[in-house]
Amino acid sequence: MGEAQIKATLSLERPGFKLDVDLDLPGNGVSVLFGHSGSGKTTLLRCIAGLEKASRGRIQFNGDTWQDKQQFLAPHRRPLGYVFQESGLFPHLTARQNLIFAMKRASDTIPGLTFGDTVSLLGIDKVLDKHPAELSGGERQRVAIARALLIHPRLLLMDEPLSSLDQARKQEILPYLEKLKKQVTLPIIYVTHSPDEVARLADHLVALEEGRVVASGTLTETLARLDFPIKLGEETGVVLEARVTERDEQWQLAKATFPGGDFWFRDSGFALGSEVRVRIFARDVSLALEKHHDTSIVNLLPAVVEEIATDEHAGLALVKLKVGDSPLVARLTHRSAHRLQLEAGKQVWAQIKSVAIIQ
Repeated sequence: MGEAQIKATLSLERPGFKLDVDLDLPGNGVSVLFGHSGSGKTTLLRCIAGLEKASRGRIQFNGDTWQDKQQFLAPHRRPLGYVFQESGLFPHLTARQNLIFAMKRASDTIPGLTFGDTVSLLGIDKVLDKHPAELSGGERQRVAIARALLIHPRLLLMDEPLSSLDQARKQEILPYLEKLKKQVTLPIIYVTHSPDEVARLADHLVALEEGRVVASGTLTETLARLDFPIKLGEETGVVLEARVTERDEQWQLAKATFPGGDFWFRDSGFALGSEVRVRIFARDVSLALEKHHDTSIVNLLPAVVEEIATDEHAGLALVKLKVGDSPLVARLTHRSAHRLQLEAGKQVWAQIKSVAIIQ
C-alpha cells in the first residue's frame, strides 16, 4: 500500500459552534486530533468520514476527492474504518460473528490483514465465542477495532476509543494500540483529549480550539513549542524517539540513545535495539551552568538555550533547549532564569531528574 495524504478544507456552522479548518495530514502513522471537549475534534472526524456534511469545503484522500462543490461521497463509498467511543457491536452476534459480518463488507481490491492476523494482533482469540454483553469494555473495544480493520480500509478513524473505559481498562488496551500502529501500514486519525494518549500514540499532532486548528506538526516539535496553545500544566514536556543501546545489570538500569545524547532509566526488560518513546516533563528538568558530579541526578546533558517564555504562572518560566538535534523543555522560576542569566544561545547543562519510558 502506497502512502496517502489527507487534505481537508472545511467550514460548518451550527448554533453555538463553527468549524473552520484547513488541514493537510501525512499519509502514514498516527495523526492525533487533540483538544478540550467542544473543540471540534469529533465533528472534523465525522466530516472526513462523511457522517456529517460540511456546508462548504473539500476533502481529498490520496488524490481522490470525497467532497467538493460538485460531489459528496457517501460514507460507505469511502475506503475507511471507523471506531466509535462505544464499540457499537451487534449485541445478538458473538464477537466472531461481528467480525465475519465486517469481512463480508471488505474490499476485494484493497489488501489487508487476515482474520487470524487481526485476532492475534488484538489478543481477542479467547473471546470470539462470547456476546458483547459478556465482554469487558476493553475487550469490546478491541473487537470493534478488529472489525474496523477487517473491512480492509485504507484509512482508520478512531473517535476517543478509550473515553468510556476506566483507567485500568485504558492501560489494558493502550499496548494493543501501540502494537497496531507499529505493525499495520495504515494511516490512522485518532481523536483524544488525553495528553497521555497523545504521548503514547501520536506521530503527528493537530491541536484544535473552538473549531480551528491552532497547532499542527510532528509530535516532538509541536509539544516543544513554548506557545503551544492548549495548556498542559504539569504534563508540559517533550516526547523523544530513542533506542535501547546498553544495559547495566549491576544497577538494574538501561540506556536509551536519541539524536542528541543518552538517558539512563530503570530497566524494565527492553531488548537491546528496541525502539522506545521517552517522555520528559518540563518539571523534571533543571539547569546548571556547569556539569555537576556531586548530585544524585544521573542524566546530565549539554544543551543550548533556544527560547524563554512565561509559563501559566507569572513567576515561572519555560525554557526551550536544544540537545543535539532534539528539543527539551525545562520549567524554572524567572528568578532562577535571571540568576543564571539565561538567554538564547547560552550553553547550559540540562539535569533530568526523571525519564518515563512510555512505549
